[in-house]
Order: sequence, then structure tokens, then C-alpha cells
Amino acid sequence: MLRNYLAPDFKRSLLALPQYLVRWVPIAGIAGILAGAASALLIWSLNQATRIRESHLWLIALLPLAGLVEGLLYLYIGRDVSGGNNLIFEQIQQPTRRLQFRMTPLILLTTFMTHLFGGSAGREGTALQTGASLADQLTRPFRLDERGRRILLMAGLSAGFGSVFGAPLAGAVFGMEVLAIGSVSYDAILPCFVASLIGNITTSALTEHEAAFRVGYVPYLNVRTLVLAAIAGAIFGAVGLAFSWIAHQIELFFKNHVRYVPMRPFFGGVLVALAAAAIHSTRYLGLGARPIVEAFALRVSPWDWLGKLLFTALTLGAGFKGGEVTPLFFVGATLGNALSRFIALPMPLLAAMGFVGVFAGAANTPIASTLLAMELFGAEAGSFAAIACIFSYLFSGHSGIYRTQRVQVNKYGVITEVPANTITHPEDAIHPQHDNVQI
Repeated sequence: MLRNYLAPDFKRSLLALPQYLVRWVPIAGIAGILAGAASALLIWSLNQATRIRESHLWLIALLPLAGLVEGLLYLYIGRDVSGGNNLIFEQIQQPTRRLQFRMTPLILLTTFMTHLFGGSAGREGTALQTGASLADQLTRPFRLDERGRRILLMAGLSAGFGSVFGAPLAGAVFGMEVLAIGSVSYDAILPCFVASLIGNITTSALTEHEAAFRVGYVPYLNVRTLVLAAIAGAIFGAVGLAFSWIAHQIELFFKNHVRYVPMRPFFGGVLVALAAAAIHSTRYLGLGARPIVEAFALRVSPWDWLGKLLFTALTLGAGFKGGEVTPLFFVGATLGNALSRFIALPMPLLAAMGFVGVFAGAANTPIASTLLAMELFGAEAGSFAAIACIFSYLFSGHSGIYRTQRVQVNKYGVITEVPANTITHPEDAIHPQHDNVQI
């Protein structure tokens, strides 16, 4: 037995370990610092945008013009980076060209504009793009080959996600889990963890994350509570699937009826501004951080989740920049709050389960979502969150918010090979390959 461990192949592997560590720890650390600094700037800018908008509500009337400017910026300056997260996933799966540095300032500026003028969007998409695009700038200095660049981009995704949400463990796993349904890329485990941890440390040193949520009482996990958690998870998955489908259908509608790309967010901005005026409320605009906090402590409207879902799907489907994840946290937390009227589990616990459950189904990332729950809500809620995330994942089908996310393994074991998770759209005359929903 000992002789096998002393074989030449094992010796070579053992000698390669220090070389691997010396090579990847500094690269991933630098990627984490870059992503963490960008996330700190993003968090600060969105806080400023929210404060200014809530103090000057007339800015919402300018949302259509903001959308037009965003469209023009990407048409004339950022056409080669307009694919956003879908472009990053493509480059990891089939590398062709390095991500342009301009992706970072463009997505930071346009996300700020979306929030300043009242679009309903998040920040995860922006953090992923800044993390990956900044990390990709290290490819040439460190002379990485195709495989090394793939790992570096995954580390950039992890650093962006972990730093912007203050959840380094979830971020590390997210970068490995999100690329393909049914597969986790463990070959990038060290760079992803290092980048996410360093990214979170950097962001925490430069700005403050939101206060942690408190779930309070968590009941004993038995057959009854397990079944209730599974039912809630199935509902969360169905809602995550509905969000993805509605957002893609809105995108398809604008592609079919508005040929000039910059006019899509213009008309979408008109609809969002009119909808906000019609309901006499700004509750569903921007990040929606305050209603998320309320969902853990107060009995909110049973239709809050639907309002945020529709506002966000319209905003992003029309082509505004930002992300879906924080709005999905809003949808999930308020949906869990509403379900507490019918499911005999504590309201804060259901809000926490929905917070991560809807996202787990929409992004097809149950492991990262479970870790996110443990980091944000504590280990006590972990078992219930895991059940919700698993059943949400199962009930959300094989599509999701990321159109270039591949299906590596069928969720239900029915078939061995599933076509890539893409939604076919008519070719766009302006930019057919990457003119899609920016997330």
C-alpha cells in the first residue's frame, strides 16, 4: 500500500502542489482585491442613487431618457461587452477573446443610472461583470493558458458575488456551480475561495454591508416541518421559473417590436414610470432593501412579491442594466411572508427560506444559496433553507435567469443529455450574438 503512495506519479503530484499554491494564491488574491474594490464602489454608488432618488422623486420621470442613454452607450461604446453575464459564461465555456476592460466602467455607470432614475434592478449582475472583467485583465501578465483563463474568470465571478453580498463561502461555490446545471467545477475550488474571501475582506474594509437578518425561533425539524418546508420550496421554485420566463418573454417582445436597440429601454422606462405613478408608490423601484427587512418583522402585503417580480422583469427585459438577485431576494422574502398565512412555519423563517429559495430556483444554484442562507441568517436556519433551495431547484425546470447556463446533468435523471439552456430569439440586426437581457 505504501509503495503505491511512493509511486513516481504520486511524487510528481506532490511536488506540483507547492507550485500550484504559489501560482494561484497570488493571482486569485489580486482578482479578489480588484473585485472587492469594484463592489465597494458599486455599493456606495447605489446607496447614493437610492438616497437621491427618494429625495427627488421627479427623477423617475426621466427614467425613459436614462434608458435611452444606456442603450446608446452600449451601442456606440460597449457593443463588444453588451452580452454581460451571458458573455462571461460563454468565455468560460468556449474561450475566444479577452473581456474588454470597458465592461467595468460601463456597467458601473449604467447600473447607477438605472437605480438613480427608478428602474427595478439589483447589483449582482454588475458585481459579476466587474469581477470577471477585471480578473480577465490578469490573463496576459500572468501568461495563463485557456484552462487557466477559465479558472481565473470563475474566480472573478466568485469574488464579485461574495464581496457584494458579504457572503464569501456562497460566493466561492457560486462561481463553480452557476456555469452548468448538475455540475460543480472543483478544479477552480482554491482560486474561487481565495478570490471570494479576499474580495469580501476588501469590500468590508472600504464600505459597510447591510446588517445581518435575524430569523429568531427555528422549530425542530421533523416529518411535518420537513414536508412544509418542501412545499414552500416547490412554490419558490415555481415563482423563480415564472420570473425567468416573464423576463425572457418581455425581452423577446421588445426584440420583435423595437428594432433600434436604444429605444427598448426608453419604452421600457416609460412603462415602469407610468406603472409607479399608477400605483402611487416607489416600493417596487430600485433595490427594494427596506421591504426585504420588513418581510422579516412585519406582515407585508401578500402581493408585494408579484409587484416586484413584474417591475423587475419589465426593467431588465427592456434592456436596463443591473441584476436580478436582490429583486429576487425581495420576491422571495415577501413571498415567504405571504406563505406564513397558510404554512405553519414562523414568518421570519419562511421569509429567510424564500429569500434564498427563489434565487436558488431562478439561478439553479442550490448549494451556493444554502451557504448564503447560513452566512446571512445563521446555521440554525440552514436545514430549512437547504430543503427550500433543493425543492426550488427541482421545481424550477431547466431554464433560468442565465441564458448561457448549460445543462450538464438532467435534474430528474430522465435523460443523460439535455440541450444547452438557451432560449431562441430572432437574430437582431444590431448585435445578434450578445444583444440580450443584461443582468
